[in-house]
Amino acid sequence: MLMQTKTALVTGAAAGIGESVARLFAEEGARVWLLDRDECRLRGVVDDLVKGGAAVSMCVADLCRADEVQRAIDGIHKEIASLDVLVNNVGIYPRLPFLEMTEQEWSRVLDVNLNTAYRCARLVIPRMVERRAGKVINISSVTFHHGAKNMTHYISAKGALIGFTRALAREVGEYNVHVNCITPGAIQGEGEARHVTPEEANAVLQFQSLQRRLTPIDVARACVFLATQWSDGMTGQTLNVDGGWIMH
Repeated sequence: MLMQTKTALVTGAAAGIGESVARLFAEEGARVWLLDRDECRLRGVVDDLVKGGAAVSMCVADLCRADEVQRAIDGIHKEIASLDVLVNNVGIYPRLPFLEMTEQEWSRVLDVNLNTAYRCARLVIPRMVERRAGKVINISSVTFHHGAKNMTHYISAKGALIGFTRALAREVGEYNVHVNCITPGAIQGEGEARHVTPEEANAVLQFQSLQRRLTPIDVARACVFLATQWSDGMTGQTLNVDGGWIMH
């Protein structure tokens, strides 16, 4: 029960990494709010966790809409003075050649992968500062470190998220608010299956030092580390959870 007495908000929690993080946080004793715009899938995850005795609640909101973000976080703050942990996980990663990309497509990916983290942090961090305690975890991507074709908009957003992590950590560190980042590698799951074939997905093993596919739970475990006292000496850092693909 590493997170007993902790409160946490996880975005993009209806599936994939976000769902796994929320489930593990709840298993470790945290009071968790799961946020996603997919109400049907989110309700299924929350109902399953409630049946297992977890202390969880659902927040349905589109994080690309500032009014919906405000409503969701205001609702949480009516129940508790301040969150202990914020996990900015929501993201999309469509493939599209740069020369075929419209400005609208570029802006959409940056909004979902970068601006949503800003909107949540802007509303959550002030109360962390008041309490002089808090952990913010941003989910970026290992693609920032090695680059990839047909993902210019996505990698630009995820790289900016690392910069956001470092700059914000400098600003709020004096208030004992920690801001760190995780760069997942190729994570096995339904999100991956929408974009690549099984053969393409398994080909990533030639780049990894660990010869197994990574799953959302690998990222969730790193989030638990960054959300608890075990990482109290860290801020502004980026952890690769990529099976030993990139080393720095």
